[in-house]
Amino acid sequence: MDDDKIINFHGATRLDLPADRVLREAINADLEDVVVVGWDNDGILHFASNKASGPEILWLLEVARKKLLEIEDE
Repeated sequence: MDDDKIINFHGATRLDLPADRVLREAINADLEDVVVVGWDNDGILHFASNKASGPEILWLLEVARKKLLEIEDE
């Protein structure tokens, strides 16, 4: 299928998305700070961030956690 005919949906969904798709969207989002957390195919945790400061990383994760908890369940 031709990618220029695909319209990406940016709202909330109950369906899992492929990790590579989510990462491509993040690259295109022109982010200033990032934290990447996930499981690899062997079940090993992968963690990376562009920030060197542990407290700043934790703050970003906590802000994301708060937003996630505020999403209304349908």
